[in-house]
Amino acid sequence: MAKWFQSGRRRDMCVILAGAEDGELTGQRLKTRLERRYDARIEPKSFYGALEAMADAGFVQHRTDGIADKYSLTEGGERRLREHYAWMGEHLGEADGEQ
Repeated sequence: MAKWFQSGRRRDMCVILAGAEDGELTGQRLKTRLERRYDARIEPKSFYGALEAMADAGFVQHRTDGIADKYSLTEGGERRLREHYAWMGEHLGEADGEQ
């Protein structure tokens, strides 16, 4: 499982996609939300490269809607994100009700 989140940025992109109002976001909107989270500009080449890698791995789905590229999590991407969330809860003690 470790290989799917080769960076925190990929993890955070998936978290943002999971919370998208319509289940998907344009690439630009996703990039903007991530930049707000980090309070820093992200190079487009790096950002879109990470999205492409996650799409190639089957965790993110890409579609074109007019001139906009839209992205959403696949079932596999959501499953991995939930597994990661559970793993974090175990290590933070939240799975047992500890805090």
